[in-house]
Amino acid sequence: MRAALLRAQLETALGERASSPFTDVEKRAWECVPSGIPALDAAIGGLPRGAIVEIFGSSSSGKTSLALNILANRIQNGEVCALVDGTDAFDPESGAAAGLDMRHLLWVRCRNLDQVLRSTDLLLQGGGFGAIVLDVSDLPQQSLRNVPLAAWFRLQRVLENTPTQLLVLGRESVAKSAAAVVLRTSLRKAAWHGLASAPSHGRLLAQSQLNIDVVRLRHVRGRTTEKVHHDVRLHAYS
Repeated sequence: MRAALLRAQLETALGERASSPFTDVEKRAWECVPSGIPALDAAIGGLPRGAIVEIFGSSSSGKTSLALNILANRIQNGEVCALVDGTDAFDPESGAAAGLDMRHLLWVRCRNLDQVLRSTDLLLQGGGFGAIVLDVSDLPQQSLRNVPLAAWFRLQRVLENTPTQLLVLGRESVAKSAAAVVLRTSLRKAAWHGLASAPSHGRLLAQSQLNIDVVRLRHVRGRTTEKVHHDVRLHAYS
């Protein structure tokens, strides 16, 4: 634990001057499970348990839909999951439309960053979840940048001997080298329901194609960066 804290303090002090200087120090045998998205699983070998998986991108980039797909897959495999909602923005109907069995999802509705971090810590300490999504997409970016790297490493230390995956959703990468996997999403193509002549607010988004850039991949040796194209249905927000 002391070594991990020292590592986090050094990385915090280095800031952006050095990118993940200690990434290769740890040697772990990772247990991975499918994300439920064949193209992504083929590229990265599934998602590691006991680890932070970060998914980031701009508004409407598909990051939320990607996370909902992953949650739905874990629930379909008999696991209970949780969603820590940073700004109480989650729409349960959208979750159900994305395939989530809401009876097996704990929805924690938060209003600020402090509530988000405290709630996540309590859930991880309590255990029993296959995956926990921590959605900080709509929280103030400067507040997120001010979270010490040691805080993310503390969450990773709680996670590492459990079967839980912590998925962090945001507009920017915030967990940095505490994350085993970092994915960046962007919208490649969108399809709409409704007449082409109708105004944009009169049409509904039916399907989109996402670009998924693998920014960090710690659990698979020999694979560093790939781009994945995947068709995923979007529901209400992303």
